Amino acid sequence: MVSVAIDGPAGAGKSTLARRLAAELGYIYVDTGAMFRTIGLYALRAGKDPKDNEAVNALLPEISLRLATLDGEQHIYLGEEDVSTAIRTEEAGMAASAVGANPAVRAYLLDTQRNMAKTQNVLMDGRDIGTVVLPDATVKIFLTASPEARATRRWKEYQAKGMPNTYEEVLEDVKQRDYQDTHRAAAPLKQAEDAVLLDTSELNFEQSLDAMKQIIARKVG
Repeated sequence: MVSVAIDGPAGAGKSTLARRLAAELGYIYVDTGAMFRTIGLYALRAGKDPKDNEAVNALLPEISLRLATLDGEQHIYLGEEDVSTAIRTEEAGMAASAVGANPAVRAYLLDTQRNMAKTQNVLMDGRDIGTVVLPDATVKIFLTASPEARATRRWKEYQAKGMPNTYEEVLEDVKQRDYQDTHRAAAPLKQAEDAVLLDTSELNFEQSLDAMKQIIARKVG
């Protein structure tokens, strides 16, 4: 089985690029960030502070989470509810960052993520795929861009959706997520020693995609 691990900070374009790459390569795409967002969303709906580990841990036995692919798109379900859209808010993103620092949440999701890679070719993106989840991945890519470039991309996405966030707010969120993700005690965001660094600050989507394809082709052949 071939496994591709893509790590990097919030707003680097990991999910969008990974989804397209997986479709072109015929691999299964696993969006680990969506899993953390779903647990964060569950905590918010339950009226709990996502940073309160004990409160979140008490919720874990109640959570029924599953992934499904519909028309080539990955959907994530909380019980019977498709929460693929509900988890894409800034609030859910910050909650995901908070629960992502919780060792019990990471352990809860780890087996699910690893088992997926045992039975099929997968392309998995997140913060610690190459360092913790799939340390023996066939290919590891650390995808990054400057905070300003990432904030600009995300702000344009929000504008297209009619969301009111200002660029300054989005930039501040990006920087806050970076700090939380790199300073957490459990599996902090960092580049694996054997990962290929790809900075897309000056690249458009197609150029970034092509660069990733070349990295994978060199490793997989």
